[in-house]
Amino acid sequence: MVIRFGAALKPGLSDQTSPQLKRRGVQLSISSIWRRQVKKIVSISVGSSARDHITRHTFLGQECEISRRGTNGDFDKAIQLYQELDGKVDAFGAGGVEFYLQVENKRYYFRDVKRLRNAIKISKVGDGNGVKGLLEKRAFEYLERYLNEKEGRSLKGLPALKTTVVERYSMGKAMVDAGLDVTFGDFMFALGLPITMHSLRSARMVASVLMPVVTQVPFSWLYPLGSEQDKPPQKKWQKYYEQSAVIAGDFLQIRQYMPDDLSGKIIVTNTTTPRNVEELQKRNLHILVTVTPRLEGRSFGTNVMEATLLALMDKPQAEVTEADFVDLINRIPLEPNIEVLN
Repeated sequence: MVIRFGAALKPGLSDQTSPQLKRRGVQLSISSIWRRQVKKIVSISVGSSARDHITRHTFLGQECEISRRGTNGDFDKAIQLYQELDGKVDAFGAGGVEFYLQVENKRYYFRDVKRLRNAIKISKVGDGNGVKGLLEKRAFEYLERYLNEKEGRSLKGLPALKTTVVERYSMGKAMVDAGLDVTFGDFMFALGLPITMHSLRSARMVASVLMPVVTQVPFSWLYPLGSEQDKPPQKKWQKYYEQSAVIAGDFLQIRQYMPDDLSGKIIVTNTTTPRNVEELQKRNLHILVTVTPRLEGRSFGTNVMEATLLALMDKPQAEVTEADFVDLINRIPLEPNIEVLN
């Protein structure tokens, strides 16, 4: 039996509280909204096309069409799609990649991904970096509240595995702030080396040494692309899965080595399809938390949520601030999805 809590959004108005919605420079008038055409948000992903999806949803009175188009690892095809659709869509999501990794206050830009960003001249674009820290923090806050209220327990002190903290430092920080006893598996999941880290300080030191080099290699060396994403899980690093009550990170990384039995465990992740959820349920996973809400059974990535928020803002992307994102996230609201699978 699947029990859902939180944000499984249904089509309809997300906010009808005022004829004039004005917050921190983001102005949305109901009268003008209804005259607008549908906002189009397209996530172009270098991942598998098997995960493609399209849906429509209304946010704050504005109808949005959200779609994903995978290129099966083909960067050139992704560039071609960006160029063909640039200016014809309101915002792009950059799926399967990130323009940069942010570790604390330091940014490390991927050379291989820069050409994707440079292909976009007109439309707004989000790779998730603008919102994922905000959404990941909320996810662990909501999970803590759920465990307190429904199961009489807390995240504090629970052993946890974070697949790669350098890739999602904000999630790693949210886990530490939640009181989890975290093992960081960057060396295992990114480099295949049996080395673990246990502090954010160690992660920052490793990033300062390795990231200037790692960001210069082909992106496919670091992350599964195309059909690699659909391969059955391999039996590796089983000890670290087994000893962890909470497993968090990019879903494709988690899935890559996940064991057959996930009884009693909690996974906190991003994009999952109905097929992924079924796979986790068969493995007896207790709770699945996605940092973004479900739209028609599927949780989209943070790149899509960032692109959607950008499309809703009546201002140039260069003028958008974190406060603008926080305001829209709270007013829609964008909440994590918590599903009890077993």
